[in-house]
Amino acid sequence: MKEKKRLPTDGGPIKWTSPFAALKDAPFPPATPTHPITDSHAATSPSSKKHRSRVDIIRQTAHRGGKTVTVITGFVGISQAEKEALAKQIQKTCGVGGTVKEGRIEIQGDQRESIAHILMDAGFRPVFAGG
Repeated sequence: MKEKKRLPTDGGPIKWTSPFAALKDAPFPPATPTHPITDSHAATSPSSKKHRSRVDIIRQTAHRGGKTVTVITGFVGISQAEKEALAKQIQKTCGVGGTVKEGRIEIQGDQRESIAHILMDAGFRPVFAGG
């Protein structure tokens, strides 16, 4: 049977060994110098923003029982799978539900400002349209 380790209750010192004590004397690898990113590298980098088309952000309440919905339309050259991934990212960021219907993204509630920031980060040019 394994012996239980007990802490002293008489106020005496507690014997404790830090798990990081072995790292105290370990040699650290040399720091690598940082190089500024050149323009040629930024153009080939996968993290560089794509310049995509304009998209319209519309707030609607009609035919929805009085509920407000933010609709994003006007996608050009983007697949259905990309729209669904973008909709999922918007839903997660805004903390609301939504769907992709007939080539447009519908997000519950008035989330126009948050959606505009997400679309700008994705390389789109969002425009507030309608009411």
